[in-house]
Amino acid sequence: MRWLIAISALPLFGIYAAFGIAPQTITQDIVTQTITEEVALPVSEAVAFNESSYWQTEVVRRDDTLDSLIDRLNIKNAEAIGFLKYNNEASLIAAHLRPGRIIRSETNAAGVLSRLEYQVTPEQTLTIEAADNGYRLVKDSPDVVMRSVFKSATINSSLFGATDAAEIPDQVAIQLAEIFSSDIDFHSDLRKGDRLVVVYEVGYSHGEPVRSGKVLAAEFVNNGKSYRAVLFRHPDGHSNYYTPEGKSLHKSFLRSPLEFTRISSGFSLGRFHPILQRMRAHKGVDYAAPTGTRVKAAADGTVDFVGVKGGYGNVVILRHDNGMKTVYGHLSKFSQGLRSGKKVSQSDIIGYVGMSGMATGPHLHYELLLNNQHRDPLRVALPTAVPIPAKYRQEFNLASSNLVAQLELLSRRQVAVLE
Repeated sequence: MRWLIAISALPLFGIYAAFGIAPQTITQDIVTQTITEEVALPVSEAVAFNESSYWQTEVVRRDDTLDSLIDRLNIKNAEAIGFLKYNNEASLIAAHLRPGRIIRSETNAAGVLSRLEYQVTPEQTLTIEAADNGYRLVKDSPDVVMRSVFKSATINSSLFGATDAAEIPDQVAIQLAEIFSSDIDFHSDLRKGDRLVVVYEVGYSHGEPVRSGKVLAAEFVNNGKSYRAVLFRHPDGHSNYYTPEGKSLHKSFLRSPLEFTRISSGFSLGRFHPILQRMRAHKGVDYAAPTGTRVKAAADGTVDFVGVKGGYGNVVILRHDNGMKTVYGHLSKFSQGLRSGKKVSQSDIIGYVGMSGMATGPHLHYELLLNNQHRDPLRVALPTAVPIPAKYRQEFNLASSNLVAQLELLSRRQVAVLE
């Protein structure tokens, strides 16, 4: 057994020996030496910490003041604070603080302001930046990117109540009322449960919404009946609203000369007059509205009369084609430059609501005459406009089909949510 173990160990000794006699192997002691050498570090391109600048973005709150914003934006140097507070042009920032707007600042760690940006209006941005002799202010137009926004709403009480609840801007709600004004009387036709879906433009600057644009497409379901509208921009530059089939929604006459209000007294052949204290025909419609509300021309026409006329007080009378006239009474004032013989276009502002003449409160008295015969403005059949021109039909069909597809998707989703 001992001989067997000894014979088995022989290969291991061979390997050990092989390692021991490997060529070029140093077998004597190795001498070590310490070398010290100076190494130059690379120059950093980064600025020192106290010179670094930082952007900070804040949303203007309902109770914000210029002082509270200066504090939150980490602006600490007296020169910048003094410029913001006492420079005549920079004071526009404090005068135009509106909840929800964005204000941005660039400061260093010590709070020294390098740059501040605030959009005071959708069309104007104020920029305050450091200069050699302090600070300077620059006014410019913001870079705005238009995007499509999709919203839906359900009527519970009023159009504006529904759009407010859905966070749809008032300017979009006004457009909806104008687009469908020839088919829907928004003063009396709305029903609880009516639905709307709308695609509209919103302008964005620095990723934040700054203004609402045009309605691109909309559907309004009123008392179970659906009305649709799509915007088509003509190659010649103007735009108009049509049904998806190409029928124009631009009527020759607006159903109402006010953007949005309520009817306080309708057309009647026998109404008790609140001032004369007797029964008398009321051959028009009264729209209650605050003094100063803008009054629009119901259609293209020519000013036939502007001035004071008996119980009408301040009144404008417009003459239109096809023997039609419109009367706008009890105005507080007329639009500047309005005179007899002047041509006006539909929706031009001709005056402002008041209570001149025989009126117990501010309202617009509106009449419509056909061949000198009074007609109920809310019931008379209004002339229709020209449909989409044949030369634009193919282009319109392509644009319309895309917008209608978006409306149908929105409408199905809204119905699913309601169910």
